[in-house]
Formats: sequence, C-alpha cells, structure tokens
Amino acid sequence: MSDHAVRIHATGGPEVLRYEAVEVAPPGLGEALVRHKAVGVNFIDTYHRSGLYKLPALPHALGLEAAGVVEAVGPDVTVVKPGDRVAYAGGPPGAYATRRTIAADKLVPLPDDIDAHTAAAGLLQGMTVEYLIRRAFRVEPGMTVLFHAAAGGVGLIACQWLKHLGARVIGTVSSDAKAERAHAAGCDHAIVYTREDFVARVRALTDGEGVPVVYDSVGRTTFAGSLDCLRRRGTLVGFGNASGAPPPFDALELARKGSLYLTRPTLFDYIATRDELLQSAEALWAVLRTGVVRLTVGQTWPLHEAVACHRALEARETVGSSLLQPG
Repeated sequence: MSDHAVRIHATGGPEVLRYEAVEVAPPGLGEALVRHKAVGVNFIDTYHRSGLYKLPALPHALGLEAAGVVEAVGPDVTVVKPGDRVAYAGGPPGAYATRRTIAADKLVPLPDDIDAHTAAAGLLQGMTVEYLIRRAFRVEPGMTVLFHAAAGGVGLIACQWLKHLGARVIGTVSSDAKAERAHAAGCDHAIVYTREDFVARVRALTDGEGVPVVYDSVGRTTFAGSLDCLRRRGTLVGFGNASGAPPPFDALELARKGSLYLTRPTLFDYIATRDELLQSAEALWAVLRTGVVRLTVGQTWPLHEAVACHRALEARETVGSSLLQPG
C-alpha cells in the first residue's frame, strides 16, 4: 500500500489542501518511522495552510499531532523501539499522513490505558491547557478566570481542568448549544458573545473588579476586550489568532489600564526539552486517567477529506476535538 499525505503547494483557503501519494524516507540518525492510527486537527494547522505561520518550504504536509505505532528506528535511537505505541504533538508539520519519519525524541510513549484516538485528539490541546493554567499563569483555587472559546477542543479541556483546580470559570461561546457544552464541562458562566457584551458581563460577574487572567486564543476580535476584562495587575495570555492576529499595540496601554501583563506563549517553548515534554504529557495522562478531564471527539473525517475538515473548523462548526483517520 502506498503512502499518502495531505500537502499544500501554495498557501490559501481549504481548497489548497491536496491528498497525494508520497515517498516516506526511512529513519535516519535519531529518527523513527511511525504508522499513524489517528491524526489530530488543530487550529494552528489553518495558520500554516493560510500562510499566517510560514512553513519551511512548499510543498509541505500539514499537521502537528498524531498517534500510532513505531515501525522502525534509526541508528542510536534508544527512547523508542519498533512496536511501541506513541504519540507526538509538535513540529515540524507533517502529521496529515499515513506514515511519517520524525525525530524520536519528540515521541511520547503511550500508557496501556490511553488509546491512539484519545492521544491524537488530546495531546496537543491537553498539553496546551497544562502549560497555560499551570505555568504561563498559575491558576490557584478561588480565582476567577476568563477563557475564550470555551466550547472548543482546548476550551472544553480547560474548563474541566480549571474546575479541578478550584477556579471559577467564565467562558465565551458563539451559541446557546455551545454554552450548554461549556456548562457541562464545568464552565460556571458561559457568555454568548454573538449577542452579549462579554466585557460588561465579566465586569458584572466580578462586581466591577475584573479577572486576574484572560486566556485568549481568538485574537483580533477579542484582544481589546480581553484587556478591559482584567483587574489591576491582571495578565492577558494570548495563545492563538482564530479571528486573525491582533493589530499593532502600544505597550503604554498596559500601564493606562492598570499595570497589566501581556504574554504571547507557544506550547513548543514549554515542551522544548524531552523532560518538559514527558512531564507535560504525564500531567495530561493523569487527569485523563482519573476522569478529571474527559475528551470530546466531536467529529472525524477520512484523511482524504481534510478540505471538508478545515472548512468546518474555520466556520466554527466543530465541537471539541477533531480527528483525521488515515487508511
């Protein structure tokens, strides 16, 4: 059976995605060959496809996350062996494929009680939540936090994990149906931003004080409002650009609005070493294993239907995590 991948030859909309036959190189020094069982889909994939985040060269496959089985390893590889069940969530892009050669030290061994679909659906998003709420800004019991896109894949994990930490969670969503899903995941107050002023609602819910932290993956359309939701010396953690990148920003605004903090982290700086990677993944496995976090795989497409997948993702029609199924 020949190998296939979803690649782009030019940046643009979902229509630039091509499902095509490819040659997969055997593993070289420090590499492993992985046959994918499930491929995770994340909003960052649309940034690579559109050109917002530049790829090294074109044509190039997309995708940062998958789970599968190691088929072969290159010289000097000791962290995994053929037959191991593994997952990964990191660059370079190339997960939209039936098989892939990747640096072995990027692979996370899967515990026996974590299946490939769960890993592919949750590793990148789950480790994102882990670093956001435990390291980028450490949430403590009793804190009130605002989390945008609370019914998305990252948002649903965050609501559950934040409740476990003892936080009061305010979320924004685009519809009543998504508000119900966010509530079910532990969101205390779901603001339907399409008809409500989320800044006014946050201020009302906090007796005018604002929140100590806002987690914002939406970007352009929420950035200014997110700053206005913060209390004095609060922190805006901007970790995505679903509506586009925020406009240029005058840093003096942070002083004018109450000595605020602004950080723009990425997961990959929080799992840069193998120890950081394994510790973040283990924290995720722990909350999955105990039932603190339950993953929602809202939709699955065959790998060759990646165009439809991206269209649904950008139209905000997806719920929870999305998967592509190779073969």
